[in-house]
Amino acid sequence: MLRATTRLQLHAGFTLDDACEQVPYYASLGISHLYTSPVSRARPGSMHGYDVIDHSMVNPELGGLEALESLVARLRQHDMGLVLDIVPNHMAVHPGNAWWWDVLEHGEQSRYASWLDIDWHPGDATLDGKVLAPFLAEPYGHTLIGGGIRLVFDAVSQSHRLDINGVPYPIAPGTLCTAETGPQALVDLYDSSQTQGQQRLHELLERQHYRLAWWRCAPDSINWRRFFEISELMGVRVEKQEVFDAVHALPLRLYEQGLIDGLRIDHVDGLADPIAYCRQLRRALEQRVAARPGPLSEDQPWLVVEKILAEGEVLDDRWEVDGTSGYDFMDQAAAVLHDPAGEPLLTEHWTSIAQDGRPLRDVVHDARRLMLRRHFVAERKGLLRALSGLAQASVYTRDWTTDAIARTLDEVLVAFPVYRNYSQTGRRNQADAECLARTMRAVSAGLGPASDVEQSLLEVLDMWLGASPLVSAEGANTDIQQLQREAIRRFQQLTPPLAAKSLEDTTFYRYGRLISRNEVGSDPSVLGISSETFHQRNIERAGNLSRSLLATATHDHKRGEDVRARLAVLSEMPGQWAQISNKWLEEAQKIDPAANSVQVAERYMLFQTLVGAWPLGLAANDGEGLRLFADRVVEWHIKSLREAKLNSGWFEPDTSYEERSANFIHNLMAGRSSLPLIQDIEQFVDRIAPAGAVNSLSQTVLRLCSPGVPDLYQGTEFWDFSLVDPDNRREVDYAARRHALGMLGADTGIAALIKDWKNGWVKQAVVAALLRLRRERADQFSKGDYFGLPVLGSQSNRVLAFLRAAPEKDMFVVVPRLSSAWVGLGANEGLPLIDTASWEDTCVVLPRRYIGVTLRDVFSGTRLECSQDGVLRLADLLADQPLTVLLPAQG
Repeated sequence: MLRATTRLQLHAGFTLDDACEQVPYYASLGISHLYTSPVSRARPGSMHGYDVIDHSMVNPELGGLEALESLVARLRQHDMGLVLDIVPNHMAVHPGNAWWWDVLEHGEQSRYASWLDIDWHPGDATLDGKVLAPFLAEPYGHTLIGGGIRLVFDAVSQSHRLDINGVPYPIAPGTLCTAETGPQALVDLYDSSQTQGQQRLHELLERQHYRLAWWRCAPDSINWRRFFEISELMGVRVEKQEVFDAVHALPLRLYEQGLIDGLRIDHVDGLADPIAYCRQLRRALEQRVAARPGPLSEDQPWLVVEKILAEGEVLDDRWEVDGTSGYDFMDQAAAVLHDPAGEPLLTEHWTSIAQDGRPLRDVVHDARRLMLRRHFVAERKGLLRALSGLAQASVYTRDWTTDAIARTLDEVLVAFPVYRNYSQTGRRNQADAECLARTMRAVSAGLGPASDVEQSLLEVLDMWLGASPLVSAEGANTDIQQLQREAIRRFQQLTPPLAAKSLEDTTFYRYGRLISRNEVGSDPSVLGISSETFHQRNIERAGNLSRSLLATATHDHKRGEDVRARLAVLSEMPGQWAQISNKWLEEAQKIDPAANSVQVAERYMLFQTLVGAWPLGLAANDGEGLRLFADRVVEWHIKSLREAKLNSGWFEPDTSYEERSANFIHNLMAGRSSLPLIQDIEQFVDRIAPAGAVNSLSQTVLRLCSPGVPDLYQGTEFWDFSLVDPDNRREVDYAARRHALGMLGADTGIAALIKDWKNGWVKQAVVAALLRLRRERADQFSKGDYFGLPVLGSQSNRVLAFLRAAPEKDMFVVVPRLSSAWVGLGANEGLPLIDTASWEDTCVVLPRRYIGVTLRDVFSGTRLECSQDGVLRLADLLADQPLTVLLPAQG
């Protein structure tokens, strides 16, 4: 039974064989399934596996099929299993990708011409029947004259090909002049060092099925769907049955053979019809259940999707999936540990620093306009062409000009509130209809009455995007309906990358009110949520998605789970934080005066990063430790500058500005004059770190006890102070983790580990105890009900308590929240413990059937009796440890 997963990042430096070595450790920890990054053959040297070049085979760099089989055999010995991440949306454009190579060689005649998502007739004469290859480091002419394009003879295949800056490209059959008999004579004829050779090369390239172009041309001219705006990853048309079969042959075979137990679908919103795809994949898996070996034929396949859910958005029954990959839970578990009461002061402080009082929505809208104008130009043009075609196809809409449609479309795309809709022609569900209606109302209000043309177009645009099937003046028209389907598809495949790149990869690096809320799946405008809201989300999950993944750290997170937990403390002390951060910003001015408010805002987010990610035990006089930390922070900072796209960017990096910023960080961390400032930061971190650790442990318990399948991202059973990738994909010290787990005795309580809490053993002990409990009570966790428990008393807002109910197997969970002011006081100085007296009269109310019943704490074995008035006092529950999970005592 799938109880708990651990996510492992596979690559040439950590292969399937390396994962196999860690199976006994994860079995001892209590994990039921390894959940790995994609294992299909990827580009050589891939560090993540999402750049697949061959869906049909296990990546030889990871050890191939033999290593996969060995890993699964080891897992089965420990009653464990394997879950795979798969990538149906895209593939890497690479010479090793046979589909891509064949398309380059044969164009529209290739069997794969319709497998890859290419627009063969994009309305650009230079690309009619061709695919754009925007991979030149310099403009085409410079590359041609500079010798970057050569004709070469391949002795292995005994054929000629093109070598373009060291990358091989095929030559279309019949396009190479063969008047010269010898292979070398033909190469000499196309010698790029000679003017005539350059001209022949150019003419040869003009006869190919691809058009070489400078990489900067891609946003404006590309005629194939990309993953986001990455021009090395091409969309795959998995909606076609033959493509679906080819992409899924390997994972379906592995599932039927009992080598895997489930799948996580990467970027499902990129597909043409995500819901139909999930239903199709569910059917394909279910058809193979009976053929699985032994008792595996009794289990149903596990299927989750990587999807960002907006507020109020749900995965309904149409999807036929077990849930999401966990970003929604990651947001909720973090938000309930942030204090919403801190919002006014934090907002005021950010406004004064950034000199920008606009709401987050306006910042996001600016980012969306930028992405449309500079990064998704070609995708927007393709959608606009389809909409303009619809306009011209009807006598009622032919007067709408392309420019007017473009202006209106842009406003709709900017205001669109979710990642995407899932409409088909004339078949919108209620959620999609309400979403479009809300968008149109918002756009209408923003346009104002003066924009008569755009106001009138909104209703028409809504119709084009699926409100109703279109007909011509003569009645039903197949061409119009096909064009409408094309417009809907293009719209629905543009909004997800637009949303992701404008919010997660732009706004998150511009808007810095409190960066712990700038996380994948989160809305930074929502600082925190109440216990009641958290309970409601868990109740919904228990009822509909009890096998959904629960994550608090991922390979894609912006900050590690314990960075966010520590920064959450700042929401409880906004006034103090504003005062001390202002002091630091003033000191920073003495080191290197900031040029403008944007740079001051960058530094404010930098100081938050230093506070959140500061390694436990790092001292201000530890030169080597500070240097290593500074290197990590600089790598994060350069990436943040480029993602923000204000003072630098990926397309046009301002390397001088980046170098100055890097020097500032190194001087800040190592300069003699900055030592008092670094000492001040160290002291502040020491002050709030215990409260951050309490938040971390609360978050850990919430993940492991809430309805769903908890995931442990590699290595995060110890403290996780990682930053955005590649920092969050560093090597895991498994020896240290094995040693710590081996030192835990059966009766080792977390109270005994608190005094040395900085080594991370206490967090691992909590994980191990609760995973052991999940193994012992698998049915309770997978099927048990969820009820929020009433909390009474003066500090009731500082407690989150709930019941996981099952016949004769109830479990009570009590964790603190918003308690930083009472952490580490008196005898508990420097420890993640809450002052007992601070709880005053606060108590948790249990069901009446528990009056007088003795309960046992899972972590310590301590026994407590429920009072005659049916309550448990927090001062008793959390006297020696920061949280508790209770079971009815046996005997």
